[in-house]
Amino acid sequence: MSDFYEILGIDKNATKEEIKSAFRKKARQYHPDVNKAPDAEEKFKELGRAYETLMDDNKRATYDRYGEDGLKDAGFSTTGPFDAGFGGLNEIFESIFGSGFGFSNYSQDPNAPQDGEDLRLNLQIELEEAVFGVKKEIKIKHMEVCDECGGTGAQKGTQPETCPTCGGTGRVQQVIDTPLGSFRQIATCPKCMGKGKYNSHPCTKCKGEGRIEVQRTIKVNIPKGVDTGSRIGLASEGNCGKNGGKPGDLIVVLYVKEHKEFKRNGFDLFSSVDISFPQAALGDTIEVNTIEGKQKLVIPSGTSNDDVLQLKGLGVPYLGHQNKRGNHNFVVKIKTPKDLSSEEKQLYQKLFEINRNKKPSNKFIDKMKNVLHN
Repeated sequence: MSDFYEILGIDKNATKEEIKSAFRKKARQYHPDVNKAPDAEEKFKELGRAYETLMDDNKRATYDRYGEDGLKDAGFSTTGPFDAGFGGLNEIFESIFGSGFGFSNYSQDPNAPQDGEDLRLNLQIELEEAVFGVKKEIKIKHMEVCDECGGTGAQKGTQPETCPTCGGTGRVQQVIDTPLGSFRQIATCPKCMGKGKYNSHPCTKCKGEGRIEVQRTIKVNIPKGVDTGSRIGLASEGNCGKNGGKPGDLIVVLYVKEHKEFKRNGFDLFSSVDISFPQAALGDTIEVNTIEGKQKLVIPSGTSNDDVLQLKGLGVPYLGHQNKRGNHNFVVKIKTPKDLSSEEKQLYQKLFEINRNKKPSNKFIDKMKNVLHN
């Protein structure tokens, strides 16, 4: 098992500046553009793993305590950014020495298939649509293969030519001097703009790009139970690829509008219901609005202000479990009577006199029933 401190030539109490300084010195020794030894590449990768681990406080603490196996058990990658290629190495190397450093032996073929980009579309829907599901037609703009040139970027009857400036690599190189020695600086070819090919007769429709922007109307199926932030992926509806690469996807992100009457919390719905003082005291059955239309709600006798009454199964369906639904909860609001008639005043006065100077008891509701019913 490798010792990261030994690889960098530092002790376990080294600061980040000391780690970075050690990496500078070792990088010069094993850099692929300098060292052509058979094991130089592997040693350079080990150097990168050591640097990446020890520069990250969380990874370093785990490594100090448990070693490389501990990094793996903790869910950290143990391969490092260099084992999959030198893309990650470019990032770290440029963060130390500046931009423009590349590794020509590992450059990507600019003519290789490149997958298309994913696209995102934000879509607002009503609460009812989130509850019951809906099919919607949406308009999108995405890149498609140019139907004029078939994606070549060249006029019909012509073919792209290998770029004479970069020789088809899409990149040009310069040698620059640094504290570590001379290195090759990689830049995008100014003639072909990194494509590796040059169209002396570009397609007039796509201007040599090989892709054109097209507006399409597509259908999206929104299932029951979605919420704000829910995502629906539509395969291959993103931008088309280049050089035969596969198309990207379209990601539809949903935003549920606020309802004028109902509030949502998870899979439950909430609304308020106004009742009178006699209804709260004696109980009643009233008609209320729900997402399913008018429903009957029982008000138990003795209901208090801000009590929550519930109609089960009239909330939002659980996403992916269409037979399971949340509930609709009603927050009770007891309305204080105003503009009482003379008869109502007499009844309330009688109640007031009965309960004057008496503490509330369990017989209070029965007294109210007798008074109001008589």
